[in-house]
Amino acid sequence: MSSPRPTLSLRAVADQMFSRAAGAPLVGGNAVRVLRDAAENYPAWERAIENATSSVHMEMYIVHRDRTGRRFVDLLARKAREGVTVRVAYDWFGCGTAPMFGIFRPLVAAGGEVRAFNRPTLRAALGWLRRNHRKLITVDSRVAFISGLCIGEMWEGIPAKKREPWRDTGVEITGPAVAFAEQAFADSWRLVGGIIDAETLPDPDRVPPAGEVMLRLIPTEPFAANLLRIDLLVSSLARRTLWITDAYFIGTGAYIEALRRTALDGVDVRLLLPSSSDVGWVLPASRALYRPLLEAGVRVFEWNGTMVHAKTAVADSRWSRIGSTNLNINSWIGNWELDVAIEDAGIAKTMEAHYLQDLSRCTEIVLERPRALPAARFIKPIGRPGQARRMVRAVTGVGRSLGAAVTGNRSLETFERRPLVLAFVLLIAIALVAFLAPRAVAWPIAALALWGGATFLVEALSITRRNKHKS
Repeated sequence: MSSPRPTLSLRAVADQMFSRAAGAPLVGGNAVRVLRDAAENYPAWERAIENATSSVHMEMYIVHRDRTGRRFVDLLARKAREGVTVRVAYDWFGCGTAPMFGIFRPLVAAGGEVRAFNRPTLRAALGWLRRNHRKLITVDSRVAFISGLCIGEMWEGIPAKKREPWRDTGVEITGPAVAFAEQAFADSWRLVGGIIDAETLPDPDRVPPAGEVMLRLIPTEPFAANLLRIDLLVSSLARRTLWITDAYFIGTGAYIEALRRTALDGVDVRLLLPSSSDVGWVLPASRALYRPLLEAGVRVFEWNGTMVHAKTAVADSRWSRIGSTNLNINSWIGNWELDVAIEDAGIAKTMEAHYLQDLSRCTEIVLERPRALPAARFIKPIGRPGQARRMVRAVTGVGRSLGAAVTGNRSLETFERRPLVLAFVLLIAIALVAFLAPRAVAWPIAALALWGGATFLVEALSITRRNKHKS
């Protein structure tokens, strides 16, 4: 008979819970610096790249073809000409047409390696929908930068157009955790067909301490849901405060309920979200979730600046999270993401100070009428002029409103009337086309079925070929 497991202390139990939820160990001996906005992130990135002597690895969702993107590419190209190994993995969807129009051409000409992540292929008909949304830079296996920032002039601001810089957050890490960042990059690099010799990767046990900060580096991939488990766990364990900033908030039912229960238990739960967005349809989808949160005591704030793009959380003046994962199902389950969860009072204090500073540029959202009545009032006008019209065209906003209308699982807000009317018009139009010109509906369905069938056949043949090689 096996002996019973020893009783664990509360701290050990919590550590075990976080390790299992995150799929990542707690790593000590690190130095961490919180970097606020591009004004602090970009110079730190450029300094580190400028001083690189052996390698620069960059995994970046978007590198825009603008003055900022060209500045970084030119710097990387110069380091490649100096003999530094430069590897860049960019997301095919995120970067859009920038690679086609030559954004990376100077770097490739200088000897750097550039690879696109997850291009559309016949083998995976819908695989391209999964994105590499990570923002990671490592230099010489000595320093790592993890953030919510991509590379583009919107993060620095566009004075000529009177556009303020986007609000965002990143971290600079030195110490043993950098080895885990290098491993995360190596795993992604292999997925895009690159090769990094495992023997060249640093061993975290042999990296000397750089500080006293404990953290977990959490790389996630589709369907892993590591960060979703962590976010749910933190909402359950928070005892005093849970302050969250997110750019594209569309929380799942489980997460919304977790925040509600945390607030109802007396925890100070706050959400800081955009009031205008580069992805306009997210706003009505987010706002459709406000009422149940507000009724439970969650405080909701909307950023008055151009765009808040940060993905951060700080709880109980002890735990912080910074990275690329947004609070929506696509980030939690659909993408490759990278975040760092930090257990350090000093870092948490900095995060709280930044949060309070941000609130001075926000408007708090409150309910205007008692719970029994359907309307909610936003203290300020929602977004920029014309935003309501863009909302009407938002497929996701329409879908969320339709779901609520059909299932009756929540009260609909006033601004959701237009999406319902649009849904009615679209469905009637589809019905008329199906009656009057059936082929116009049948041919696209047939094409999708053919594409899906071809994908299954290609995968089956590839399995057969692998088995033949093994035998």
